[in-house]
Amino acid sequence: MALATAYFAHETAVIDSGSRIGNNTKIWHFSHIMANCEIGEDCNIGQNVVVSPGVVLGRNVKVQNNVSVYTGVICEDDVFLGPSMVFTNVINPRSFISRKEEFKQTLVRKGASIGANATIICGVEIGAFAMIGAGSVVTKNVPAFALVYGNPAKQQGWVSRYGHTLHFNKAGEATCPESGEWYLLAKGLVRPLE
Repeated sequence: MALATAYFAHETAVIDSGSRIGNNTKIWHFSHIMANCEIGEDCNIGQNVVVSPGVVLGRNVKVQNNVSVYTGVICEDDVFLGPSMVFTNVINPRSFISRKEEFKQTLVRKGASIGANATIICGVEIGAFAMIGAGSVVTKNVPAFALVYGNPAKQQGWVSRYGHTLHFNKAGEATCPESGEWYLLAKGLVRPLE
């Protein structure tokens, strides 16, 4: 039994002891939350999801169906993990060699989205509000607000917090068509303007 209070778990979900689950989180059919996980408030864990020991999911993280979140992964608040995407945690896995002491940390910053069927190679950092295209294979760090896709994933542009492509003027400024927020591109990095 988990240590949290008011969350929903479907009767087919398995939740190992020592896991901490925040209020208003929903865990759906055939998902397995393994020992010593930390899942924040208002998360949605889809069908057939595995969350391995020691994983940390922040507040309002959406994990879609058939996702594997392996030990070493930390997702900050408001992260979206698309259907059937997967993380890795060992660079050179071999069945006959135990490398549990070599798990690498992968950090997904606040508001980032990872598309369906993407693979995230361990040891990388995905920046805040970055967007990873469906089917991509991410092998290196992704800057905040970057749009990346492909195999291997390459940066194709920049996106706003709302996920819209940003088109920068000569002064390096762009606006999000949905929110009206302004962004500045300077020295190869994007940041919101106050």
